[in-house]
Amino acid sequence: MTAPVLPIAAPWRRFHLFSFLIDAPELAIVDTGVTESAAGLPAELKKLGKRIEDVRWILLTHGHIDHVGGAYALWEATGRRAEVVIGTSDAPFVRSRQAHVDEALALRGDLVGRETLEASKRAEVLEAISGEFEPTRLVDDGDVLDLGGVAVRVHAIPGHTAGAVAYEIVGQGDVFVGDAVQSYGAASGFPGYEDADAYRDSLLRLQDLAPQRLHLGHPYRRKDGTPFPIVLDAADAAEAIRGSLEREAEIRAAVARAGEGTPTGSPYSPYEAVAEELGYAGDPTLEPSPFFTSLRAYSAH
Repeated sequence: MTAPVLPIAAPWRRFHLFSFLIDAPELAIVDTGVTESAAGLPAELKKLGKRIEDVRWILLTHGHIDHVGGAYALWEATGRRAEVVIGTSDAPFVRSRQAHVDEALALRGDLVGRETLEASKRAEVLEAISGEFEPTRLVDDGDVLDLGGVAVRVHAIPGHTAGAVAYEIVGQGDVFVGDAVQSYGAASGFPGYEDADAYRDSLLRLQDLAPQRLHLGHPYRRKDGTPFPIVLDAADAAEAIRGSLEREAEIRAAVARAGEGTPTGSPYSPYEAVAEELGYAGDPTLEPSPFFTSLRAYSAH
C-alpha cells in the first residue's frame, strides 16, 4: 500500500520549516512546528481534504522547539486520540519547557552569555511550546509502527540531538530525518549538532539506507549556497548526505588544527581561527547558535 506524502509549511520567525502529512489509512503528521504554526495546521489539512480529528499519529523526529512546540495543541485538536511518538532520549523536551532552557545553557551558556540566553529561552518556550505532557509512545531503533497497513520503521540517528530518529515508510523509500542531514547548513550558514561522532555515524547509516525520497525539516543548502528542495529525490538525497559528511569532515579538520583558543573579544571566541579557516562570517550568537553548538561538540569528545 502506498501512502502519499504532502509537505505543509510551518513557518516561525526567521525559520522556514516543514511538517509532513503521511496520507495513510491512519493519518500521520511528522513534526509540528510551534504553537502558531500548529494553530494553522487544521486549515492546511482542510485544503488537502483532511480533518485534524482524523489524525492518529504525531511523529516527532527530535525534541527541538520548532519540531515539537505544536505537539500538545495538535494532540488536543485530535481529541487526544493521536499517538504522540518521540525517541526515548528526547522525550524530556515534550514533558518540560524547562528542558529546552537547560539544554541551551549546558551547550552554549558560557559562550553567548548565560543570563541573556536564559531570559530569552524562557520567553521563547512560553511563546512557542503549546503545552507540556507525556508522549504516548517512546520509540527506539528498529521499532515499527502500523499506520493502518502502512509500516513505518524507526531508525535511531543521534547527533543533532541524543534522541533523534528517522521514520522510514517501509517499501516506499520515503525517509523523514528532521535536522539530521544538514549539509552546509540552513540560513545560518553552519550545520548544528550536539555530538559530532554520533552525527557522522548517523549520516553513514542514512547513506546505507539510500532514501528514494528524503524529507528535511528545513531548506538546508548545498555547498554553493542554493537550497535543496522540500522533498529530495534519490540523487538529491545522496548529495545532501554526502555534503553533510564532507562539511563535518571540514569542520573536524579545522577544529583539530586550531583547537579551542584563548577567549578574546571576537564574537567567534574562542573559535575565531576555526571560523576564519571555514569562511564562516555569520552571527554566531543568533539562536539556536549552530556554530557554537557544533564546535563545542568536538571539544566535548
